[in-house]
Amino acid sequence: MRVSRRELLAGAPGALLAQTGKRPKIAAVCTIYFKYSHSQHIVDRFLDGYGWEGDHHKPPMDVVSLFVDQVGKGDYSKERLQRHPEVKGCSTIAEALTLGGSKLAVDGVLLIGEHGRYPRTEKGQTKYPRYEFWKEIVKVFEASGRAVPVFNDKHLSWNWDWAKEMYDDSKRLKCALMAGSSLPVTWRTPQLEMPENAKVSEAMCVGYGGVDSYDFHALETLQCMVERRKGGESGVKWVEAYAGDRFWQAHKEGVWPLDLFNAALCRSHTLKPSREGFNNDFPTIESLQRMVRRPVAYRYEHNDGMKSTMILLSGAIEDFNFAARIEGQKKPFSVQMYLPMPPARTTLANFFTPLSNNIERLFLTGKPPYPLERTLLTTGLTAAGVESLYRKQARYETPHLAGIKYGPVKESTYWRS
Repeated sequence: MRVSRRELLAGAPGALLAQTGKRPKIAAVCTIYFKYSHSQHIVDRFLDGYGWEGDHHKPPMDVVSLFVDQVGKGDYSKERLQRHPEVKGCSTIAEALTLGGSKLAVDGVLLIGEHGRYPRTEKGQTKYPRYEFWKEIVKVFEASGRAVPVFNDKHLSWNWDWAKEMYDDSKRLKCALMAGSSLPVTWRTPQLEMPENAKVSEAMCVGYGGVDSYDFHALETLQCMVERRKGGESGVKWVEAYAGDRFWQAHKEGVWPLDLFNAALCRSHTLKPSREGFNNDFPTIESLQRMVRRPVAYRYEHNDGMKSTMILLSGAIEDFNFAARIEGQKKPFSVQMYLPMPPARTTLANFFTPLSNNIERLFLTGKPPYPLERTLLTTGLTAAGVESLYRKQARYETPHLAGIKYGPVKESTYWRS
C-alpha cells in the first residue's frame, strides 16, 4: 500500500488509523459465499491477507461482520465465521452495519452482489440485488447521520434507473462509493498506459464470455483506457449490438476496424489457431466462424466523435485485449489486460489482489482510487447493449449516457508488480 500520511489524515477511516492506532472496522455484505465466488476471493483477502510485492500483506483493517443472503451447499461462510470468531455473523444488512446497535458502527462496507441463485429478466439479465442491498445500507447511513466508504463489486445494477439512483445517493450522502471490475487494475502486457491527452478516433476490446456478465469486463477494459484521451470522457450517444450472422456480416463489411481487431487478437495469450497443430497460424474469418458460436459486439459513439467496439469471441480466446487508433501513430496501440491462465484463474485469481488493494486505499483514504463515473457509464453501456440485443439488434439511443462526462485520475492504477 502506497498511502501517504497526508492521505491517511485526510481520509475519514484512514484518520482513525493514523491518529488513534485503531484499525478500521469493515462490514461484508454478500449474496453468497462459496469456493471461487467473488465473495470468497475478496472477503478472504481481507480476512487472511494476500501476496503483495514479494510479501504476505495483511490489510490494516478488520472485517467485523458478515451478512450472506444465500447459504446452501458448498457454503464457506460458516467455516470463516468459526475460524474468525471476531467476525459477527448477521441475519440482516442493518445488523452488519450497526453490529446489533442502533447506529452505524463500521468504517467501511464491502458490497459483493455477484453469484447466487437469482431470477433473470426477459432480456437475460440476472437480478443481482446490489441495488436492494445498497438501499438497506443507505437506510443505516441516513438514520446515523453519516456515511462511510462502500465498495460495490462489478456494475452498479442490472437496472439503469437503479444504478443512477445509487450514484445520486452516493453524492447526496457524500459517500465514497467505488465500484467496477478487476480488469482495469490487473497486470498489463506490455506494461502500457494510454498516452495522456492522446487523440483517439477508434478503440476496441476483444474479449470473451457472456452478455450481462463479461461484456461488462470488456467495457471496463475499454473505458479505463479511452477516458485518458484528450478532453476526457464526453458521454455516449448511441449503442448498437451485433450478434450471430449479423456480427459476421458487419465484420466482413468493416463496420469496425479490422486492423484494431487483428492488433487486439495478436495480444491474446489464448488465441486458437486456424488449424489444429499449427500453433502460430493466425485464424481466418472462416476459422473464427467455426470456433465462435455466439459472437457479440456492441458498437457505440461518444459525444466527441470517437467510436468504440466491444467484441466477445468465446471459443476463440479467453482473455481481454485492447487496441486503439491514435493520431500520429502508424500502428495501432494495443495491450492485454492480463489474467492468469487456468487453473490459476480459478484457484488463485490473483487479479483480485490489485482490486483488493485499491479497495483498501478506498477505506484508508475515504476517496475512490478512480472515478465512479467510469462504472456508471459502463453499467449504462452494459444495459444498453442488452437492450439493443433485445430489440433485435436495433440501434439504441442513449441520451441518459450523453451527460456522463469526467476525466481520469492522474495516477494509473494498473498492477505493475
